[in-house]
Amino acid sequence: MKLRNRAASPELPAGVKKMTDSQEEVGAMTPLQLYERLNAQGEQVRCLKTAKAEKAEIDVAVQLLLKLKTDYKHLTGQDYKAGCPPPENVVNQDNGAATDGIDEEDNVDPWNVSTSNAKGVDYDKLIVRFGSSKIETELVDRIEKVTGQKPHRFLRRGIFFSHRDMHQVLDAYEKNKSFYLYTGRGPSSEAMHVGHLIPFIFTKWLQDVFDIPLVIQLTDDEKYLWKDLAIEECHRFAVENAKDIIACGFDVNKTFIFSDFDYMGSSPEFYRNVVKIQKHVTYNQVKGIFGFTDSDCIGKISFPAIQAAPSFSNSFPQIFGGRKDVQCLIPCAIDQDPYFRMTRDVAPRIGYPKPALLHSSFFPALQGAQTKMSASDANSSIFLTDTPKQIKNKINKHAFSGGKDTIEEHRKFGGNPDVDVSFMYLTFFLDDDEQLEKIKQDYSSGALLTGELKKILIETLQPMIAQHQERRKQVTEETVKQFMTPRPLNFKL
Repeated sequence: MKLRNRAASPELPAGVKKMTDSQEEVGAMTPLQLYERLNAQGEQVRCLKTAKAEKAEIDVAVQLLLKLKTDYKHLTGQDYKAGCPPPENVVNQDNGAATDGIDEEDNVDPWNVSTSNAKGVDYDKLIVRFGSSKIETELVDRIEKVTGQKPHRFLRRGIFFSHRDMHQVLDAYEKNKSFYLYTGRGPSSEAMHVGHLIPFIFTKWLQDVFDIPLVIQLTDDEKYLWKDLAIEECHRFAVENAKDIIACGFDVNKTFIFSDFDYMGSSPEFYRNVVKIQKHVTYNQVKGIFGFTDSDCIGKISFPAIQAAPSFSNSFPQIFGGRKDVQCLIPCAIDQDPYFRMTRDVAPRIGYPKPALLHSSFFPALQGAQTKMSASDANSSIFLTDTPKQIKNKINKHAFSGGKDTIEEHRKFGGNPDVDVSFMYLTFFLDDDEQLEKIKQDYSSGALLTGELKKILIETLQPMIAQHQERRKQVTEETVKQFMTPRPLNFKL
């Protein structure tokens, strides 16, 4: 397995060549030649779909198309549009013209996310880099058909934008073969922020519409290895975070939450899977995937196997018995994907099915989409413990605006919702699609001012967080113990 620093090479079906030759061609192309190459590749994708070619063949063709689009944007500074060839005098961006961060690769790994682009990470480019598949309208429609439920707003709006093997999960589900969900949280602080809720909100929806079991890993061991925290503190954070997770409304009869510090020592089956994974991943491989250095402690180097182990059903004998064939679906932010590319590479070599994944985009910091919200920076985050006054003050003071400098300019030219953090947050939390679209149009036209947009966000978040706080108050120590005790769950496979 050939690996790059920070990111493993994309997975390709057996027998399918990589895109190296095409990449070498692109380097010697003019903008017009690349435009014509894109037209030809787009036509090839259409022909393959019309001919109902093998999914693997279509996926590779689509990945190349996305890669060519990224190269075109890199080369010209413009998005590719069919029927709109580049001007003859377009400046080759490799010759020094400014590109607003387009020519700089986004930094995305399990610990850091950053970009120089005010719109945030280029997710189409990230799909190509990670080798995943875009969640197209066809997949969203299929999920609606299979579940009989309106797709969650995170699917409708592309917040969950990428996947691995979701069609395979649905194929099996339609044949009455169930699956289970696995997601997690690294408890680095006592209070979680609103960005931490994204995977849990979506995971709860998946649990409800598919009626399936869920395991939630709290990686208190990881935080001890990476942060300047005591073991006892990391474990306490795990328990406190569990209360916020439980407050999202998960079904105690179908949900098992566990701390690594607690579960690793009490489950021989879990530990055996950890060791199996460790045996099949070399030191060079984890260095390539995660960027570890010779000065990193050995705990960090061995930890990825611990995050991988819940992907396999026999890690939870109290839930699945000795079965090792139950498919796992992992909803997570895409910065966690390196762990599961490693897992998917190992799985067939130890006799287990590969986990499937659904990837979400990042929840931006208040200061802008160049980085994600972080619990370590109080001013970049809205915490689940914040009061209505604190929420109002943080948004008014820190939320990056896409508006103009003066009211007159804003009324005339309008604002830019693509970089406006208040509008970005509403795409996550405002459920009404028509209302969201009207806000976007009004802001873009200048009819809605920045202060008015921030007010809408404040009035959306204040009751949402207050309701969460009320639900959390109802979570007792006994409730936490129920969720975190290894036990059978109530479901049908």
